[in-house]
Amino acid sequence: MVTMTDECRAYLETQAAREGAPLVGVRVKVKGGGCSGLSYDVALASDATERDLVFGEAPQIIVDPKSHTFIDGLVLDVSRGLVGTGFVFNNPNAKKTCGCGTSFSIG
Repeated sequence: MVTMTDECRAYLETQAAREGAPLVGVRVKVKGGGCSGLSYDVALASDATERDLVFGEAPQIIVDPKSHTFIDGLVLDVSRGLVGTGFVFNNPNAKKTCGCGTSFSIG
């Protein structure tokens, strides 16, 4: 299961409204790369495929099965600071993360 904080939900709704895009959910994906070997990719999503895992209510979190193996238990949050707003990934599977918090390793 993957979840998001209320603050993250509000942030996503604001972003979708700014872009004038319908917000079904947010797609969270894991890709190879980054300082620690794996990196997160987050994008607003207007739909889910038949294969996707869908969590929560609108906006939903949409995850492909392969990515889910790396992020099961993840809590998606946002951090607001002087240099802007960014996603925070609280992933219980991450054994090591890079300084910027967008890449991780599991072993």
